Amino acid sequence: MTRWPTRPDPPRESTTPLTAPELTEAECRRCGTYIAGLDGRYACGVCGWVNDHAEGHRRLPRADEDPDRPARGRRPRRPQGPPPEAPPESPPGA
Repeated sequence: MTRWPTRPDPPRESTTPLTAPELTEAECRRCGTYIAGLDGRYACGVCGWVNDHAEGHRRLPRADEDPDRPARGRRPRRPQGPPPEAPPESPPGA
C-alpha cells in the first residue's frame, strides 16, 4: 500500500507549450531559513526539509512533454570525453 493518497489522473490537456516556471520564495517550515523554489515547490539546503510536490502552484509536466526526452526505448548518450589518464610512473629507485 502506498503512503500517498491516490487521486484520479488529471484530464489530458492540450499539447501547447508549457510556460516558464515561476520563482517563489518562502520560509522553511522546519528551521525558518529563507528559501526559494519553483512554482511553490521547495527544498531547504540547511535542514533538508522538502515540501510535497502536490503543494505546487501548477501541475508538473508529464514525461512526454519534455522536449529533451530521448526517443522511446533509447537511452541518452553519454558525453564523449578524453580517456582517463594513467597515473604517472615513479622514477626507478624512488
